[in-house]
Amino acid sequence: MKQTVLLFATAMGMLFAQGPEWKEAIRGNHPRLFFNRDTFGAVKARAMGEEAALFAVMKGRADELAAKALERGEYGTQAAEAAFVFLVTGETKYRDLGKKLLETSVAHYHDCHEQKKSVNWYSFSRINGWAAYDWLFNEMTPEERRRLGQAFLDATGFEQPTRKRKAFDRENWGGTESGFYSTPSQLWYAGLATFGEGIDDERAEQYLGEGYRLFINLLEHRRGAASDDGGSASGALNYALAAYPWAEFNFFHTYRSATGKDIAIEWPYVAYLPSYIFWNWLPGAHEFGYGDAYHTTNTMGVGRLNIHLSQIVQFYAATKPECSAFARWLLDKTPREKGSPFPFARFLLTSMPEVAAAKDPERRMPMARHFENMGQTFFRSGSGADDTYAMFVSGGVLEMHKQFDHNSFTIYKKGFLALDTGTRPEPGQHLTHYYSRTVAHNAILIRMPGEQMPRYWGNPAPEEQPAPVPNDGGQREVLGSKVVAFETGPEYSYAAGDATPVYHEKKCRMALRQFVFLPPDHFVVFDRVSATQPEFKKTWLLHTAAEPQIRGSEFSADQEEGRLFCRTLLPEKAEIGKVGGPGKQFWSDGRNWPLPKGYRTPDTTPLLGQWRVEVSPGRPAADDAFLHLLQASDRSVAKMADSKLVRRGDRVGVRFRYRDAEWEVLFSTQGPAAGHVRLKRGGRAVLDRELAREVMRQAGLWGEGKTLP
Repeated sequence: MKQTVLLFATAMGMLFAQGPEWKEAIRGNHPRLFFNRDTFGAVKARAMGEEAALFAVMKGRADELAAKALERGEYGTQAAEAAFVFLVTGETKYRDLGKKLLETSVAHYHDCHEQKKSVNWYSFSRINGWAAYDWLFNEMTPEERRRLGQAFLDATGFEQPTRKRKAFDRENWGGTESGFYSTPSQLWYAGLATFGEGIDDERAEQYLGEGYRLFINLLEHRRGAASDDGGSASGALNYALAAYPWAEFNFFHTYRSATGKDIAIEWPYVAYLPSYIFWNWLPGAHEFGYGDAYHTTNTMGVGRLNIHLSQIVQFYAATKPECSAFARWLLDKTPREKGSPFPFARFLLTSMPEVAAAKDPERRMPMARHFENMGQTFFRSGSGADDTYAMFVSGGVLEMHKQFDHNSFTIYKKGFLALDTGTRPEPGQHLTHYYSRTVAHNAILIRMPGEQMPRYWGNPAPEEQPAPVPNDGGQREVLGSKVVAFETGPEYSYAAGDATPVYHEKKCRMALRQFVFLPPDHFVVFDRVSATQPEFKKTWLLHTAAEPQIRGSEFSADQEEGRLFCRTLLPEKAEIGKVGGPGKQFWSDGRNWPLPKGYRTPDTTPLLGQWRVEVSPGRPAADDAFLHLLQASDRSVAKMADSKLVRRGDRVGVRFRYRDAEWEVLFSTQGPAAGHVRLKRGGRAVLDRELAREVMRQAGLWGEGKTLP
């Protein structure tokens, strides 16, 4: 994983020597972080009223800490809690505790720096420390303000990326393309807390200006990723729906409390995050497991969503009422968080409007949604426990926590039927040598002997013998594929992805996949793969949680209450085999890449992927086509639908009957991605049309765009 490193250049001060107009609006008094004199009354009322139980727990933590002997350590969050309790109750013991905790924390930061140690991967506690400094500012003497403020500024400045030293182990210098809980995120809060107070005015203004620039860069980057669809800085939900949103919401809160201006309305893309949540949400609050997900249970962290959805409702009720209503609908499906890196956040929701939840929003959604910049296309037959769901990965602009998984797909119906595999022990070679690689996904391999594969983030575990990255025959770029066609309508949905540029140019001339969803339960997957040499073996992969049962050109596998059938129609004389089982679950390039000894998740965990089916042509050729019909079902279904390979001119495809529907889907074997779909019901043609050759436009909460006739 590439980590953007920001250079804390000497030119920073020059860039902001003449402050922008927003600086002139910054309040000349304190507090100014998250709330101010004018807004604190409502914050206090919320803490003493509807959030009284939450405040009581916070107060209890402060009381418990006050009764203990204080050791040197990081207490920024606890200092903010003590300071907040003081402001609400007026009891000076909490003021004194807050000061003591803050001074202890700042001393601890300097200790860490002297010992060349990271304070914490996350800067959340240090941000809270700056909030504590701001909230207790009026309770400090001028000498206390200066001494503590300068020491804290010194610590913040030391932690900024620079050419003068390397980052300490686990010191997070990530930039604005990341979750931005890195050390540079502190600059905005440090500058805002000390601006214009004679602590170190030149440095405070520099930090403030640079912090503002970084947050605007972050917002611009995330707006580009979400586009007009919704999304975040990564498609990995354990990041995008957990720690990532704090950067936006905390900046919105503090900009408003410091200047009186609501800057959130200038960034409406945030309001569309609920749409992205919806399309990722599988029955039982599961998710597909995209990117750097752990794959142990594939459960979505819905307990972390409630506070983010609540803040969307607050910030966008007036300007994006439909999005707020949709967020309110999702709120009813999510429990309140049990803890928070910013435990005072709920007290800030003082203007929560009475927004009615959207009514039956699932019915307004299309069958498929293409999130173009996120690089994901979602398909679903409905939104119930018995429906079929899939994700197709192609295109996108985001590198953060993305793997070598272009043109891969996952399928869910009453269980995870076709899945992404592996997990992310760090350290551990399983992460770098299997989990992140193309071989761990439902994609295509083209093996060129001697190819040296690129690294991925992560390092070997101490007991592991370092080994070269295996040549799995996979992809070498995390960006570069392109969705060349997409359409959705009431009868079917379709996407086509060109992954040619992400393979080594010396082995691949074409890697084109066409993915058709025929609701309620069928998928047709057509691949055209052209290698530069006939002897470069091509392999079509599909991963399962349980051992697949292969019968000729057909196989099936179960997971929970679901069952997946798959039939190979091309190559006609294919070699079909399975790889997996104990000691071979994570097989690549001639060996297994197990989880490190003692890792908390056993190798035998089903959703890590225990088996895969491999399909290869029976004889070497430069150009090959793979055609597969897949059927998702529950375990009561004993046999998949009969089908027939169809050839018509330069097109090839499949014809099959399912219930009252007779489908025929054809694909061009030459030229750009193209094809035809025909549907008959009761012997009468109800659909007869060419597959799209361009990308249908979708935008907004409901994905409204051109629809099929």
